[in-house]
Parts: sequence; C-alpha cells; structure tokens
Amino acid sequence: MNPIGRRLKRGKLISILATIITMTSCSPASQPDGKLSDTQLRDDLAQKIMIDLRYYCADNTESGKCRTPMTALPDDLAALIRDTGIGGVILFADNLVDIPQMVRLNRAMQHAASQSQSGQPLFISLDQEGGRVARVPRHLGTAFSGNMAIGATYLEQGVEYARATGTVLGKELKALGFNVNHAPTVDVNVNPNNPVINVRSFGEDAEMVAELGIAQMQAMQEQGVIGTLKHFPGHGDTAVDSHTGLPLVEHDRETIDHVDLLPFRRAIEQGLVETIMTAHIQYPALDDSKLASKTGEMILRPATLSRTILTDLLRNELGFKGLIVTDAMDMAGISHFFEPTQAVIETFKAGTDMVLMPIRLHTPEEIKQLPKLIDDLLAAVKSGELSADEIHLSAERIRASKAKYVQVDNQDESAAIANAESIVGAPAHKQLEQALSDASLTKVRGNNSLLPLGQKIRSVHLVMPDRGKCLAMQQALSRNLPDLISSCASLQGFDTEINQQAMSKADMLLVASITPAQSAVERGGMEDMSLVRADALDHQSQQALIPQLIQQAKQAGKAVTFVSLRAPYEVEWLAQDADLVLATYAYNSHILPGTEDNPQVYGPAFESLARFLAGKIQAKGHLPVTVGRD
Repeated sequence: MNPIGRRLKRGKLISILATIITMTSCSPASQPDGKLSDTQLRDDLAQKIMIDLRYYCADNTESGKCRTPMTALPDDLAALIRDTGIGGVILFADNLVDIPQMVRLNRAMQHAASQSQSGQPLFISLDQEGGRVARVPRHLGTAFSGNMAIGATYLEQGVEYARATGTVLGKELKALGFNVNHAPTVDVNVNPNNPVINVRSFGEDAEMVAELGIAQMQAMQEQGVIGTLKHFPGHGDTAVDSHTGLPLVEHDRETIDHVDLLPFRRAIEQGLVETIMTAHIQYPALDDSKLASKTGEMILRPATLSRTILTDLLRNELGFKGLIVTDAMDMAGISHFFEPTQAVIETFKAGTDMVLMPIRLHTPEEIKQLPKLIDDLLAAVKSGELSADEIHLSAERIRASKAKYVQVDNQDESAAIANAESIVGAPAHKQLEQALSDASLTKVRGNNSLLPLGQKIRSVHLVMPDRGKCLAMQQALSRNLPDLISSCASLQGFDTEINQQAMSKADMLLVASITPAQSAVERGGMEDMSLVRADALDHQSQQALIPQLIQQAKQAGKAVTFVSLRAPYEVEWLAQDADLVLATYAYNSHILPGTEDNPQVYGPAFESLARFLAGKIQAKGHLPVTVGRD
C-alpha cells in the first residue's frame, strides 16, 4: 500500500475512535441515542445552515433580479428566522449603511432568533478581512490595508500589526452586533497569478503566514468575535477564482504538508482556532475520488464535498475539534456542478458543520425554499444517506460555540448604538490604520536622490487607475507638499493628447497600477459577476498602456516613479524602466464625511505615498513575496 493509502486507512480508524470518544464525552442530555426525534433533527439541521440576506424584494421580483438591499429586517425574513431556527446569517456591504442601522438590524435578527422553538441565538457574520475585502463602510469603520501589508511589516515589527488589527476588528464588530468574522485568510500565496487571494494573503512563507494569521485571529477572539481561518486546505496556488470556476491544485503531499496545510496545522496544534472555512478546490493528492455532477459528468471531488479531506484529514489527522464552515455555496466552484440540495447533502456527509449560502432567499417565493431544504435534508437523514448521530453531534458543536461566544445584548437600543458609535472608527483606530499603511510602504527598487519632491522636482503628472484615486493622491500631495504642482489623468477614459500636454509640463511622471482586477469576493459576491468581467476587460487595456507611458516619459527626460497599489508582482513586467518603484499593497479610499459638496477623498496608502515623497517617512516595508528585481 502506498503512503497516502496507509494514511487514509489509519485516518478512517482514527475517525471511528474519535466518534466514539466524542459521543461518550457528550452530556447525557445531548448524547445521541440512535432514535432522535424529527423535531430534534429538524432543529439540528437548521442550526447547520447560514443564509445570506443581502437583497430582499417583497414584490416577488423575478428570480435572480432582486437588487434591493435588505437594511431593515422585514416581517417575512423575521418569520423565516423564527420559524426555521436557522443557525446563522452572513451580511454584505449592501446591508450596512450606518452605525445605528447596523446595530438595529443585528439586534432585530437576534430578537427573531430568540423567538424560535430552540431559542438559539444566531451567528451573525461577515467578511471583514481588511484591505480589499471589507464590508463595514470605510468612512465609518477601520478597514486597514490588508494582510499583505501586515506581511510587509513582519521583519521590522513581528506580529505587532497582526495583533493590533485583530483587536480593532474584534472590538468594532462586537460593538455592531457581529459575533463571527470570516477572517483571517491564511492561504500561502505562492502563485503570482492568483486572481482571488494575492494581497489577501500575508505572503508566500508558510511559517510567517501561520504566525501572523494566528496572532490576528487570537486577538479578534479575545474581543469576543470568532475568527475563521480560510480557505482549507489552501487557496494560495490557484490561477482560477473559485467564484468563477473550480480550481485544481496539483501539489504533491509533501508540498501540501509544508505549505498549504501548515498555517492550519499550527493553529490547531496551539488549540486556538474555533472555525475553519473550506475551499471549493480539487486536491487530487488528498482525494482523487470522483463525484457525479448535475449533468452526469464525473468530476474530481472538491474539498468542500470530500470526507477524506474534511473528516479524515482535518478532523482526525490534524485533530481539529472546532467548526467547519463552507465557503459560499453559490460560487461557481460548487453551483456550476451541483444542485443546491445535492451539494448540501454531500458537504454534510463530508463532515461540514455549517453550510454557507446554500440557496438564494431574496423574494417571498424564494424564501419558501429554506423550509423545503430542511425537509429534504431530514428525508436524507431518515433514508440513511446522512447520519443522524453525526448531524446531532455537529449541531452540538455549534451550540457549544454559541454558548462560549454569543451573548445576549441586554443594553437598551440607544445605549448599544452609543457604545458602537464610541468604538467604531475611533480616532485611535484610524491612527493605527494610517500607521500600518506607513510601516508597510515598500521600496522595491530605485533610489531617493530626487526626494523630497519640491526641490529638484517641482511638478508631477499623475496617471492613476481612476478619477477617485486621482483625487486621493492629489489631495494627499497638497497636504504634505503644498507647493508641488500636480496634474492627473485617469486610466479610465484615458485621453492621449491631454495626457501628453500635461506630461510635457511636469518634471516627474508618477504612474500607479492595480493588479489583478477586482474579483467577486471584493465586490461582495456572485451577484456582481457582470461588473467583474467588465472591469477585467478594461484592466487589460490599462495594463498595456502603462509601459508605453513610462517609455515616453523616459524618452522625454522625465523622472518616473511607479507605484503598485495591490499585488507587487506586476512590477516585473510594468515597471522595468521606472527610476523608483514602490508598493503599497492597498488602495482603499473614501470620501470624508461632511465633504460631499466638495469631496475630500482620503486613503491611507495615498497619504503614505505623499508622506514618503515629502521626506516625512521612510519606506521600511519588505516584500513578503518574490517579484522580479534588477
């Protein structure tokens, strides 16, 4: 028998022993007796479901066409939560408007859950990773520059920024009424062409990713918000976005152990991780079995639907005792191949505790599908396709986690709002956000002989990805270099003649780029895929233009600074001729409140760039990934 076969055989034995131990360690009140009632099983199955309420149209808008954000809990959805006793909800940016609204919405959902037969509170979750994946409005909350920026500070600061950002994220989310954050991402980004992870990763070194991810997760959980390590068994070496397809990772088992699995193993060994999210990814070295898709095609089993990966490997070999939650089941990596009920049954058979976004519930007609899904799952239990004991033990894990982390808020509403307003986006939090941005700014190559600007360089022409970033950069320069003359061209709707005129008058060209284009997770989910595709087409034309602009500036005798605003791999092919190359890992910005008539656009990365160009800070960050260098 080959080594993998021996491991799988041993894993099955360990699985049996672990089940026996778990069952015998249950309290008498919760121990399965082989004859659970339909009522108990229905409650158990409902606890294992986490729905999204991103949109809701009470008028039964055509299926898939509803785009009305759910910002206050309608009676229909309150009744759905109450009558089904579901385990959790995930919210998106569309659901979140301002602090009082967020507090009221989360309290309303918890009130509905309290009226269910089980009385179990809800997991109320979101993806607040920081950086490009942030759901709380940026002008209100503290979004930070994201994981790769934290990775860029590691050599100088260790885990300082990981812990500090985790603490702030936990405090702010707890005050708003959230109790689960689907973060941090501990994928090890070893693929420069990764379209969906890239700067969401701390870097390419697995030990560093583990250390930073564990520190951030632990800090969040110390504030009462459950962290979620994702995406198991690892999304770092993919060239396909699992929102749009089904990625295949062809690592051998040794590479998987030393790279992909390492951050998860470290967290489990330390007994710190409460929740792990699955990846819709095929890993043939871990499970090469096949499953029939909805068209009858036999395909390699994705990790989310693999018992070999989720039970034999994660539960038994790695020893994970917490909750396993799926990534969103409406992503193409699952929904393109499997019908919703089939996918839920398969992931429960694999060992998942909670299924995320199994069906769309955006109209009164659609919400009827949730009770039907629970009925179908109950039928699968009664037929023996799903194990009643495993379902019950899984639900008991969920209830135990809720007992530990989800506390009923006994404050009155006005006190809860006042508390949240004092915490969310507090001045000290915003100062930390800027400090991380400053500390992560990285000089990839070049020298500072032309700095500070305003001496040899008295005018600069900016070429930015869009008009908002033009405003953010120009306003940051005006704060830090008030005498510097600046002009700006947007790569969206780029006018060659106007740009040439502006560049001819400038001493320096500063061109900034964002690679890759936005993915669905940054937009907020699968509902926005048409916008993502349009952005990708526009992004390709922008990328082709940048090297031409740099060459033209150099031929005209201009100094050139190139800034990578996202994944720094792009400097290898875009910035070969630039004099100075910088990386920020982020481009977050927002309009400052109260300036809507005369927009003041603020972004920490642009402020850091302006401070550096003014000679006020140094670029002390270090690349946490390998890029081409001279």
